[in-house]
Amino acid sequence: MTKTPLILASASAVRAKLLKDAGLEFDVEDSRLDEDAVKRGFAGRDMLTDTDALALKLAEEKARAVSRANPAALVIGADQILSCDGKRYDKPKSMAEARANLRALRGRPHILHSGVALVANDVIVWGHAAQARLTMRGFTDAFLDGYLERVGEQAMKSVGCYQLEGPGVQLFQHIEGDYFTILGLPLLPLLSELRRHHAAAP
Repeated sequence: MTKTPLILASASAVRAKLLKDAGLEFDVEDSRLDEDAVKRGFAGRDMLTDTDALALKLAEEKARAVSRANPAALVIGADQILSCDGKRYDKPKSMAEARANLRALRGRPHILHSGVALVANDVIVWGHAAQARLTMRGFTDAFLDGYLERVGEQAMKSVGCYQLEGPGVQLFQHIEGDYFTILGLPLLPLLSELRRHHAAAP
């Protein structure tokens, strides 16, 4: 049976690597979605349940944006948001902001909300949201400075300013949740759905 053409609507190298390592064949196309416009519709809403919904909405809209130009393909959209004590965090725009965010998260638990969606011909055919709860340890300012010096601008490429698969793991005391959800792509439910749509090996 011919596989459905597959596109990842994301510029994330981590998500692309997860799909590639899983053996999938796909193209990559950045959605260039105006995420701030979507987020404004969720301002002031319940932090826990609506942050899941926001992550999923962003995933859906990214996939829809790419699907409009590729109606014959099945498009994967994904997004991730971090919440901690009533505040949502985006990717930092500077190293100073990354340092401030890590100091705010230090010694406290936070939640990663990951959403993934599939869109075909601008129609949402599936969506899934998942959470992971991570607790940072009480590291010193000296450790933080050394960590940021080591990872450099990589700290600005994720909402939590860390890559768990690298030196960022040393920031943590406790982790609860699926590894792929932490990396921003709930992979097992996605693969199951891709098989149902003939976009992955049965």
